[in-house]
This record gives sequence, C-alpha cells and structure tokens, in this order.
Amino acid sequence: MGGRQKASSPDWREERRMKAWQLHQLGWSQRQIAAELGVTQGAVCQWIKRAREGGGEKGLLKRPAPGRQRSLTDEQISQIPDLLTQGAMAFGFADDQWTTARIAMVFKQVFGVAHHPSHISRILSKYYPDWRNYREP
Repeated sequence: MGGRQKASSPDWREERRMKAWQLHQLGWSQRQIAAELGVTQGAVCQWIKRAREGGGEKGLLKRPAPGRQRSLTDEQISQIPDLLTQGAMAFGFADDQWTTARIAMVFKQVFGVAHHPSHISRILSKYYPDWRNYREP
C-alpha cells in the first residue's frame, strides 16, 4: 500500500482511519501505521484514541461538520439568478436596485429563510460573484 492515498471515494478519509485501526489491531506501532498511510504519527494517535473511546470502528466513522447546516437548499440557490433577473420592482420595491437588505427580504418571502444582509453578501459572492449585474431581460 505505502505512501499517500488518493481521494478515490467520498469516504477515503474514513477508510484510511479504519485501515489505521486494523493495522493497530494487528500490532503495528503508530510510527509504522503513519509511514504506511502517509500521515503523521499524531493523526494515528488521535484516531486510535477515537476508536478506543468510541467503541472501535464506530468511533472512526465520518462525523457531520460542526456548526449550523446551511439553510438554503441547492435547488433554492439555483433559483437565485431567476429571482434577481426579475428585478427588485417585481417584489414590491420602488426601483430595481438590488441591495443585500432587499435580497434578504426576498429570500424570507420566497424561501421562508431569514438571513442578515451581510450573510446574503457572502452567499451571493460564493455562488454568483457577478450578482449585481443581473438585470431584467
């Protein structure tokens, strides 16, 4: 095996942790496991500790990312350009100037999701960097 593993599957990190645990069960030292898997000895130490405290392999399973999950679905995010293209007036504003505060109101109205305007800016910058250029056709 030797060397670094490639990301051949979505759970390759989990597979690597499982392999480390299996090698540990066979009596390999942490140094040997680290060299075999191409990771640091500290990582192997943490994985073995997780396995011991978490019931073996069960403790090495992939964990959900910490923090709050995003509130807009992929489908909703894909609808953003269509909403912006309609123009602000279509949502009851006096002119077609989009602001993050107005978009926050539209997201609340259309998706039922409340975001602070500064977060709207981060969402738009990530998915639609040229969002200010969306105009009614």
